[in-house]
Amino acid sequence: MTETDERIRAHVFVSGNVQGVFYRATTRDTASEHGVDGWVQNLEDGRVEAVFEGEPDSVEAMIEWCHEGSPAANVEDVEVTMEEPTGLSGFEVRY
Repeated sequence: MTETDERIRAHVFVSGNVQGVFYRATTRDTASEHGVDGWVQNLEDGRVEAVFEGEPDSVEAMIEWCHEGSPAANVEDVEVTMEEPTGLSGFEVRY
């Protein structure tokens, strides 16, 4: 495996006004554009949780994107934990 084939995984929690503002759908679309696998879901406490797996540059781009989010979102904080990739394939919105 070469360095360019290396995948990383980021587990992200986003807080602020991030539910009911198309945050999950826009995350899915943006992840697809970047070729990132994973999932996104709303949490009962008002945050959004997401997991991104892919090439380092693409995952980093998704983390940066989370600080802005969808046009109607008002992001207050983004918490990121790096984890071992599990081989996710595709990107889904979890309900």
